[in-house]
Amino acid sequence: MPVTNRQTKQPAVSPLIQGKMQPHETELEEAVLGALMLEKDAYSQVSEILKPDTFYEKKHQTIFTAIQELALAQNPIDMLTVTNQLQRDGKLDEIGGPFYIAQLTQKVSSAAHVEYHAKIIASKALARQLINYAGKIEAAAFDETTDIPTLMQEAEGALFQLSQQNIKKDTQQIDPIIKEAIQKIQDSANRSDGLSGIPTGFHELDGMTSGWQNTDLIIIAARPAMGKTAFALSMVKNMAVNYGIHVAMFSLEMSNLQLVNRLLQNTCEITGDKVKSGKLDPGEWEQLTTRIKELQGAPIFVDDTPSLSVFELRTKARRLVKEHGVQIIMIDYLQLMNASGMQFGSREQEVSNISRSLKGLAKELNIPIIALSQLNRGVENRQGGAQRPQLSDLRESGAIEQDADMVCFIHRPEYYKIYEDEKGNDLRGLAEIIIAKHRNGAVGDVRLKFLGQFVRFQNLDEDSSVNSTMTQYPQSGATLSSRMNSAADAPENPFLEPVSSEPPF
Repeated sequence: MPVTNRQTKQPAVSPLIQGKMQPHETELEEAVLGALMLEKDAYSQVSEILKPDTFYEKKHQTIFTAIQELALAQNPIDMLTVTNQLQRDGKLDEIGGPFYIAQLTQKVSSAAHVEYHAKIIASKALARQLINYAGKIEAAAFDETTDIPTLMQEAEGALFQLSQQNIKKDTQQIDPIIKEAIQKIQDSANRSDGLSGIPTGFHELDGMTSGWQNTDLIIIAARPAMGKTAFALSMVKNMAVNYGIHVAMFSLEMSNLQLVNRLLQNTCEITGDKVKSGKLDPGEWEQLTTRIKELQGAPIFVDDTPSLSVFELRTKARRLVKEHGVQIIMIDYLQLMNASGMQFGSREQEVSNISRSLKGLAKELNIPIIALSQLNRGVENRQGGAQRPQLSDLRESGAIEQDADMVCFIHRPEYYKIYEDEKGNDLRGLAEIIIAKHRNGAVGDVRLKFLGQFVRFQNLDEDSSVNSTMTQYPQSGATLSSRMNSAADAPENPFLEPVSSEPPF
């Protein structure tokens, strides 16, 4: 834990626990070690529960290390082999000699409960770790030079690491999993659209992916100005307004107000300069008044916390799913996140940790997580129509490609002054969504229409001039408070009802 490096004169242990013995069970430690030397299958029952530092007594740590070494070498584990191993390691006298080993085997009458006893020992070890962390955090908090927000991040990071070390999922017999898989197939068959996941509103893309799938980490990557945020906002609008799906968007690059302004451009089809200046003609005011109703009450939750850490995201995401039924999370964008509270040798290692954490969070919450990502400048250096992105262009970390279930690129040939394809088709106003990696399906390209003036992507056959009539959902969306702006800073909007300043998480 990073707080261990802090220089402080305060005691490392809380005064409330001074004079108290650390939690431990010496007798159970002796019984488990004795059982391991008496029962040949006992080690396999506890190998995933116990580690050398799980034991409180130093000599018991040494003995268990010798047992581990024998198991790794696939040698038998008994009183004689453990004694010989300790002698080879030069630690036999340190633990009390052969006599102490013999004593351990005499202190257990049966190995029947070795796994239960091992779990108690592990629980005591976890309690000691928590006490240790709490003491160090308390000592750092007493230090007047400590930056408290940083300390909070370090504390959360340390607890997260500790929880990850102790999360174990038991194996499961396959029958209930088969039943669940069949049920999902039946549910998909009963849907008119044939999708098994969350629809994007882009028909050809949904046809290739069957919708965004639960537990998947989806990376959507592009160079700047390709329209990553526009694509994300177009999906957010389609999901929330067209399908009533609860969506959370974490915007690390833009403020909530900037994001909502873009949503207004997208939905109301009013150009950005007019949204900023407010110089709308009467027809555009009417258009704004009419179409803004599509967004009011939409289940969209926005957070613009800058430099969001994976630990903050995990905490907020859990509450969003639990309290607001959020079904999908979007992050704009991955490289602006940090893994505060952990120390890494390079930014590449930090980004690798972030991508692994996002994949783990998607599995834990059983929802899709979409993370936007930047591409390397190498794309720009390629000439002759070779600017189409590829997996090697992912910025800062190959782990992003490894951890993602799907990697999609946004490519607009028009940006590179390529106006026709090899068949002579007009490419102006078109965008390609390139599915470069798809762990559970096909890869390929999808073409969409891109309306830059409205920061909007739409289906090729969709007419942007037609007013859509969308189903209105109960008021459940909210703009979340952040460190960047507050309700008091936001300009008055005659079309939106006041939003509660109470953050939902």
